Amino acid sequence: MSSEKELLRKEYKQRRKELSREELERLSLKVFSKVEAWLATHDTYRHFHLFFPIQKQKELNTYPILELLQREDKTVYTSRVIPGKAMLETLVLPAHPEFEEDDWGIPVPKDAKLTDPDLVEVVFVPLLAFDEKGNRIGFGKGYYDVFLSSLDRRVCKVGLSVFPPEGLIPTNQHDVPLDFCITPEKVFTFSQNSSF
Repeated sequence: MSSEKELLRKEYKQRRKELSREELERLSLKVFSKVEAWLATHDTYRHFHLFFPIQKQKELNTYPILELLQREDKTVYTSRVIPGKAMLETLVLPAHPEFEEDDWGIPVPKDAKLTDPDLVEVVFVPLLAFDEKGNRIGFGKGYYDVFLSSLDRRVCKVGLSVFPPEGLIPTNQHDVPLDFCITPEKVFTFSQNSSF
């Protein structure tokens, strides 16, 4: 099972690598448009956790989402890796954040303050691939699975993907499924929770 996940991880890393910067930006803007529409129908949420793109991994551009959330007076959080631990700590972003890259190339906001992750209502989740059941494949470090597992189960987990879903991805016991996944073409809904 893990070998199948590794093959998919390798395949999607390669597919990302083959995207031009222009194509990635075009797809990112299409995802942003779908995020904007999704937010309009989920406007009671106030507290959003957002990841920022690792350039060398060609992650989609989430800065327009940050700008949109802040324009709408939402509180935005992100995470940074706790050195020496396979864990994330939660930061609340200032009004006009400046970013610096950590050792992994992850943009981390300067002047962000540590905060309680229990405030988070929605997490935008990075991924390499996802399937029609809401399972996802990340980069294999497990940081987000640990983070998502630590949150209240009612927290809404929204994947962002430039690619459409796989049919089925093998899962492990510690994997945390998505409630939604937003792609350039459509919003996929997986959760049966009526609060979403």
